Amino acid sequence: MSGLGVALTPMETRHDVVLHLARRAEELGYDTFTVAEAWGWDAGVLLAEVAGATGRIALGVSVINTWGRSAGTIAMLAASLDEVSGGRFRLGLGAGSPALAEGLHDVPFERPVEHLAAVTVQVRRLLRGERLEPTTGAKGLRLGVPPRTGVPLHLAALGSRSVRLAGELADGWDPFFLPRSGLGRIREDLREGAARAGRADLPVVCPGIPTAVADDPVIARAMASWWVVFYLTSMGPLYPRTLRAHGLGGAVDEVVAANPTGRTTDVPESAEVLLDELTIHGDTEQARAALERWRAAGAERPAIVLPPGRPVEELDHILDALRPE
Repeated sequence: MSGLGVALTPMETRHDVVLHLARRAEELGYDTFTVAEAWGWDAGVLLAEVAGATGRIALGVSVINTWGRSAGTIAMLAASLDEVSGGRFRLGLGAGSPALAEGLHDVPFERPVEHLAAVTVQVRRLLRGERLEPTTGAKGLRLGVPPRTGVPLHLAALGSRSVRLAGELADGWDPFFLPRSGLGRIREDLREGAARAGRADLPVVCPGIPTAVADDPVIARAMASWWVVFYLTSMGPLYPRTLRAHGLGGAVDEVVAANPTGRTTDVPESAEVLLDELTIHGDTEQARAALERWRAAGAERPAIVLPPGRPVEELDHILDALRPE
């Protein structure tokens, strides 16, 4: 299976740039365009506009956390976007973080894997046209629209328990900031989850890969370094913990020590392995070679994740450099 998608982070909040990138990705032959939802724009509203501005490319929420909406509102969102996009929508769910659950939605962050599992099952039921099974004991309702059984459901997961859950319940597995060398090892958790559910198939492996491509090697390395430093120093404990579990704790410590204030983006040469393990970076030739290494490691439908806030010319260059052949 082959394919290549384009993904945006929640930090890309320039509305006109999002629409431009979606159109450009479609023109260049990418097969999916996804956005993530966190603390910025409502992904449903944004993707409805993207659906109207495109006609072929598949669209999706690369991840929406399960604390900000109920299973019912998530299912309504998915059904609505699948309708307005002409059946091009895919839904990505994730457990989120304490910062999102408690700091934005005022909901306790408790038993996140179990919560993700329960919401995923309920959303599936509703999209199949079945009744919700409320925990309150009330009579469950169906959606008042035709079933949308064709909506692929992807789970964003990094830890073993959540990856096994993806193997059990999902059509696709969408890890982000997972080291390339760990892709094959943790895929065993997918197999275990699939076996637990009696599935013969596995979810499609769709990693989101931070991308930094420029003809100038200084610019390319600076972009790649930003990815690594930002996610290790400003996005909570999940990503450092994941990298430590994959044997990269020493490099993580060096990056954190080199950037104590969070205002710098320096990846020491001694931690260069993180740039190679976590990103696609370099000039066009180097970036295309890196993408092929990801495919060889088990990425079936990877997505290049564009750096937020960069000049549009730089983002267009990345899309041109890695355009599908």
